[in-house]
Amino acid sequence: MNCPQTESVSRPVQLGFPASSPAAASIRAGTELPPDFPREWFEFTDPNDPEHVFSIDLTWLESHYSCQFGTGTCQGIDADSPDVGCCVHGAFLCDEEDREQLLDAVSRMPADFWQLRPDGVDDWLRECAEGGEPGTIEPWLEWDELDGDDGEPEPALKTVVTNGACIFANRAGWATGAGCALHQWGAATGEDLTVVKPEVCWQLPLRRLEDWEDRGDGTEILRTTITEYTRRGWGEGGEDFDWYCTTSPACHTSSQPVWLSHRQELIALMGEDSYAILAGHCGARRAAVDALRDSGFTPDTPFGSPHPATVAARREAAEGESRQSSNL
Repeated sequence: MNCPQTESVSRPVQLGFPASSPAAASIRAGTELPPDFPREWFEFTDPNDPEHVFSIDLTWLESHYSCQFGTGTCQGIDADSPDVGCCVHGAFLCDEEDREQLLDAVSRMPADFWQLRPDGVDDWLRECAEGGEPGTIEPWLEWDELDGDDGEPEPALKTVVTNGACIFANRAGWATGAGCALHQWGAATGEDLTVVKPEVCWQLPLRRLEDWEDRGDGTEILRTTITEYTRRGWGEGGEDFDWYCTTSPACHTSSQPVWLSHRQELIALMGEDSYAILAGHCGARRAAVDALRDSGFTPDTPFGSPHPATVAARREAAEGESRQSSNL
């Protein structure tokens, strides 16, 4: 008896962005994966505030993403300037504390860490130190506009854009290499990166969203969501990036999951005690998976809802090892 033959049906890839956009082109090329996939969440109450709830994207925090800014792996959001990563537009400051912390960082960072350091920085800092009032804003800042809570544009301070990128973005060929001057200095000297870098910069690739919501019993709670800073997090402009890293398998090669590699940033976003709950939960999940693996059990499907870019990176690594072994 002959079985009826069926023709294979090719299903279109759900790009998640307009087919004509740079985002869609990057996904079709395979340098990043589509943005819409199952996510697993962990929700708990802040141990120090019963009216504060955290919603945590476990799919992102258990991924093995690692920022590749300053390396050949980072293609940059603008294909014409790959060595400046996602620093093309400069960084908007969140508040006065953000501004003061950046001023303190600049005043202490040695000049040899900063390729595009303006000539007038020393004079400006000296005038401030002597109690004077410089006639201009900081030489590394400029005024721009940012949409406020009502959707209307309002004045906002941001880092100066020089030669097509943030003034703190060192280019290839500089002594410390391509990358953020503040990050390079902070990492080299043990500074707290959540203090010396603008908030919008150190939070990436994490995204914190906060909103007040009414419960069914009439009480109001603050919900803090911590998730992946996807292309969509940049608004409509995100689909115009030539490449974006969070769903790129090439950027999911860290030996540690995000909940460990970004411990400092997560504590800054949610507090020590709440992070301890998160870390305990993630650690227990990892221990359970390790125990199953050690027992010889290999499930057909990955545990939970893993990030597809991490899955793809591991698959590519395994295939590479297999090819290498076969050539021995």
